Amino acid sequence: MSILKFIFIFLEVLLLFNLLIFVHELGHFLAARWRGLKIDRFAIWFGKPIWKTNINGVEYALGSIPAGGYVSLPQMATMEAIEGKSESSDKPLPPISALDKIIVAFAGPLFSFLLALAFAVVVMVVGRPVSEGETTTIIGYVEKDSPAEKAGLKPGDRILEVDGQRVTKFGGMGDSVTWRVVRSEGETIPIKVERDGKILEFNPIPIKRETKFWQRKSLRQIEIAPAQSTIVAEVTPDSPAAAAGLKRGDQVVECNGTPLHHFAYLSEYVEDHPQEKITLGVVRGSRNFSITLTPEKPISPPGEKPRLGVLWDANGKTTLAHPGAIEQVNASVNAMFETFGALFARHSDIKPQHLGGAVKIMDVYYRLFSSEQGWRLAIWFSVLMNVNLAVLNMLPIPVLDGGHILLAVIEGIRRKPVSTRVLNAIQTTCAVLLIGFMLYIAFYNVQDLPWKRGKEKQPQIKFAPKPAGKN
Repeated sequence: MSILKFIFIFLEVLLLFNLLIFVHELGHFLAARWRGLKIDRFAIWFGKPIWKTNINGVEYALGSIPAGGYVSLPQMATMEAIEGKSESSDKPLPPISALDKIIVAFAGPLFSFLLALAFAVVVMVVGRPVSEGETTTIIGYVEKDSPAEKAGLKPGDRILEVDGQRVTKFGGMGDSVTWRVVRSEGETIPIKVERDGKILEFNPIPIKRETKFWQRKSLRQIEIAPAQSTIVAEVTPDSPAAAAGLKRGDQVVECNGTPLHHFAYLSEYVEDHPQEKITLGVVRGSRNFSITLTPEKPISPPGEKPRLGVLWDANGKTTLAHPGAIEQVNASVNAMFETFGALFARHSDIKPQHLGGAVKIMDVYYRLFSSEQGWRLAIWFSVLMNVNLAVLNMLPIPVLDGGHILLAVIEGIRRKPVSTRVLNAIQTTCAVLLIGFMLYIAFYNVQDLPWKRGKEKQPQIKFAPKPAGKN
């Protein structure tokens, strides 16, 4: 990827990520203006400002810690541990009502929710790319010696239920095969499938891959992949595939007469039959034809096993879906509560270390913008992010909007504000814990950043040059 393209994508990510924060804080700002509150500062990000300006008595700032933002309102419960000391901190200001505090605190999540709805309307109009794995529950590949293979699951099985729950898709949150496997808690996972018109049930024993002590703990898996078209993404020059005439966009539908449900089966077949000729059934546009080729050992890197010289499209065929706006928001809300349920379940493997913070969010945006149709995917992902921002901020935890609302409700019931000394102690403690939690999540998130993934990429494969006319 060129430097200019990297910079352009980075700026896109930064713009969209900051838009989410800006709109949330704008809700607080406008509500505070409406209710006549004193506003000291409108800041995007935390920490010492790297840029600031003063307009009509309000300081606008960009912090140095790229996470969150705030509107400094000295008449609300102050958060000096995060916001820093403001110019109004030591000045007496007229008190405001509990209702004003509730309105101002609620406005941020409300604006985030409205932005989620706006993004959802855009997605409904322009659509979002959907991979085959999101629209099927048919197994395309079962790994060798995997829990699924040992239990008896096979490619072509249509999964109906996982762990007693109905499934409608393979990947993603909610009623998906992957999520139900991860979310399961028993020693075995009951899986009900349809095979040749019969309903069968299997009970694979899930495994968890070993990780280093500084890495996230791996989650349950039974090592299966969804059925998807085997599409050629790239053909390596001078490879057997290039010599046989395979081209980008070709769909391989058969291997020696066996229908293909996933490209991994073909890779496995080549590994098991490195010296044998292979006949592939290919679809190119409206043409159906066959090609025969023999795997070949690359000249670089040394020690590689025989290969065909093809990179496969990881998503198979994609279609453009136009989900309803309310449907998208509802799915995002359900995903949030599914996550909460998993986090607080006694025997769940999902822990806080598996959550994503600001670093993860920006990384996901970067990967989405880097892909084909990335802008559509980024807008769709923004629906989920804004719903997350709204719901999380409504949690009744001091320093979050829900905490402000809870304190205002307590104040309304008691008919007097909570003691300043007690309030400062609570806010400071929660602020320190929140920052610590954000750093804890960021520690795991940075392990997924592009330079880490770059180190894990497979070396470039090169084949011996072929005589003219042979390629």
